[in-house]
Order: sequence, then structure tokens, then C-alpha cells
Amino acid sequence: MIAYPPEPWRIKMVEPIRATTRAYRERALRAAGWNPCLLRSEDVYVDLFTDSGTNAMSDRQWSALMRGDEAYAGARSFYVFEEAVRAHYGYPHVIPVHQGRGGENILSRCLIRPGTHVPGNMYFPSTRAHQELNGATFHDVIIDEAHDPVSEHPFKGNVDLDKLRAVLDACGPANIPYVSVAATVNMAGGQPISVANLTEVCELAHHHGIPVFLDTARAVENAWFVKQREPGWARRSVAEILLALCAPTDGAVMSAKKDSFANIGGWIALRDAELAEQARGLVLLFEGLHTYGGMAGRDMEAIAQGIAESVEESMIAARVAQLEYLGRRLRDAGVPVLRPIGGHCVCIDAAATLAHLPRDQFPGQTLAAAVYVDAGIRGVERGAVSAGRDPLTGRNRFPALELLRLAVPRRVYTRSHIDHVADSVIGVHDHRDAIARGLTFTHEPPHLRFFQARFAPVAGASIFAE
Repeated sequence: MIAYPPEPWRIKMVEPIRATTRAYRERALRAAGWNPCLLRSEDVYVDLFTDSGTNAMSDRQWSALMRGDEAYAGARSFYVFEEAVRAHYGYPHVIPVHQGRGGENILSRCLIRPGTHVPGNMYFPSTRAHQELNGATFHDVIIDEAHDPVSEHPFKGNVDLDKLRAVLDACGPANIPYVSVAATVNMAGGQPISVANLTEVCELAHHHGIPVFLDTARAVENAWFVKQREPGWARRSVAEILLALCAPTDGAVMSAKKDSFANIGGWIALRDAELAEQARGLVLLFEGLHTYGGMAGRDMEAIAQGIAESVEESMIAARVAQLEYLGRRLRDAGVPVLRPIGGHCVCIDAAATLAHLPRDQFPGQTLAAAVYVDAGIRGVERGAVSAGRDPLTGRNRFPALELLRLAVPRRVYTRSHIDHVADSVIGVHDHRDAIARGLTFTHEPPHLRFFQARFAPVAGASIFAE
């Protein structure tokens, strides 16, 4: 494969973006409490805060929008949407929700009771928040390599079966409502799980009568990595591998804002008819009628078309190649990046880059601020700020990985934008000693604090040497 293959699409519409000065950006960031999430989007030049809902839709998706049936009940668009999910993911019961965390809320309310325990292959903030709010304790059972930023393990999303058995023994199967598995693992930098490992997880859980639910937000990217890395799958299509990933599991939660190229929407998909009926009842309370789940008919049409496009080999190949190009440029310049490069983001090891800052000064958040000030690039911290506080002790959690995540939206940015990002990050890394101090909280929300928290430099008016 060439270093940067030409995109399998051409540009039909453009959206202006505005370059600003460094002084302007530092003022904007200070007004936003040194939290890039609180910036106005017009003050961001290249926005890599997330790949969720920020994708460019195709002409076929825009055309599908016009077919939306906006009937309140039983809209034709729901059945188009339902069939697309069934055909590509293989689950018989499909329940729409407004986005992925809506599905997490419903599933948690259906299954979790106070005092129960949920094993998973590394936490995701919103997933764990819903589990904890409903009374469960999360247990990380991912392999140790996932917590090592320099490990080249091809499937760092894999579950450590011995860790899972230890949770089963310590907590008892009756106290484990389900096993939560992500494909790929966001907080590990978009790392995949193998089909073989997922199958073993399901066999072990099912032996104890425990269901397994899959986070499929980026399962298409996971399928691509299986095709490239797992023996025996190279000649299978991404669509076939996607079905194989889902096949052993009992259900899934999906944020269609990721792999499905949509700007909003999601679903819960289940095999058990009784659980599906329970979930539909809660969707009526929290999301909307069970045939729209908080989405407009036009959104369901766009998702259905996006699902079909997501498994096109040329699309996913170009997607991953763009990330590999950015990661390779940074790695070759000596920037410590999490390896191997994931399918939706490149993660900078902020703890290594800003090794002179203690963890309680939040190196990931500080590095995100520095990169924005340098060139108007918005990323997001994935470390202690995202990890939140232990609900029992109230102390900050300090995960092994302290990262700046640069999540690249699908079909949005060109090679020139990616080079701009690389040049900026390399420059910040080369002059990292100019970042003299980290950040401390001035406002800390109780849940998902990285979205709305505000910070200030631990001393002085700026994180930079004065």
C-alpha cells in the first residue's frame, strides 16, 4: 500500500474554516477554562476532538434524507433502518435510540441492580458512568498490553480470560448481569479485539449463564484489523467479518455517529425477545416511540445508507491509511505515540511528552491546550480527567494511559490538514520544555467531567513559561 492512497471520493461541497492568531487562540482557550471542549467551533481550525457525529455524509446519504418518513408510529424509514442493521450486524431485534449513550442507559437500566459487577475490556467514560449510576462496579479485564503504550500487540482490545475468570470467582456469576466488550477499544487508542478472543469470552460467559454485549460503534474498523492481522481472515470481506464478530454475542449497543457515517443516531440490537420488549418499554420513557427512538425518519434513512457504505473495502482502507500516515509522521519525528495506530485516532503519550509534569497536573489536558494554542487543533484528553473519581473514595483515578487523543472524522480532512496537524504536534513536542506548568480544576462536574470542566494553570496566567 502506498503511503497515502488517494481518497475513494471527491469533494462536492465545502465548508469554510478560519485560521486565527496564537494570541487569539490563547485568549479563547483561557475564556473556555483551558478546556478545548468548551471552545466555539468557529475558533477551531482542525477539529479532532471526536470522530462521533462529525463525519461527512455522502451524496447517497443526503439523497436518502429526502426519503425520510416522519410518521410518529411505524414510519417506513424505521423498517429500512431495521433491515440494514439486521443484514449487516445479524441481530433480530433492533431498537432505535438517539445515540449510543441512550442505548447504554437503557441496557444498564434493564440488567443492572445495585451491588452487581460488570467486567469489560477497558472502560469508556459514558458506559462506565451508566453502569455505576445503576449500582454496578466496573472491572477492567483487558490484557495487560493494552495499558502499555509501546506494546505492538496486534489485538490490544482482547480480554484476558484469566482476569475474567478471577472476577467470576470473586463476585459470583449471579452477581454479573453481563460482560461488556468494545470493538474497537476507544480508551486504548482504537485497539481491536480478535474474533477468536471474543468467541472464547462468549463461551466462558455463556457457560455461566451470563450474556455478552458488544459496543459496535467502531466494529467495522475492528473487522478491518481482523482482516489484516488475524490468521484465517485475510480472504473474508469486511462485511463477513463484521457479522462474525457479532455472531457469538447476545446483543449490541451502537452509536451510528461513528462507523455509519451519520451525524446523529444509534440503536440497541438484541437476540432475546423478552429483553428486547423490556428495552422497548424503557425507550418509550427515555427516547421516544420504539420505531423512532429519538431520531427523525430522515436520520434513520441516512444511517441505513451509511451502514451499507461503511463496509465498502475502499472506504475503510482509506480511513485507516489516513490514521497510519499521521501516526507514522509523528513516530518518525520522535513523538511518543500509542502503538499500534488505531482505526479512529492517533494518541500522543502525554505522560511521556510532558514527563516533567506530575499526573495531578493533568498532562493530557495540558498537552491538548498547548496543541490548540499552537495551531488551532482541537483534540481531547484521555487520561485522569476522563477517568474521573472513584465513587467510593472520591479520589482521582490515574489510569496507566495518559493520552492526548486526535480523533479524525471520516471523509472530512485532506492530506494537507493531516500534515498541518503533524507539523504542529511535532513542533509542540520539540519545544515541550516551554510548557512550564500543568492545570488544576476550577470547576468539576460530577459526571463525564471532561466535557464541562474548567481549569486554570497551577501557577501564573498561562501554562507556558513567562
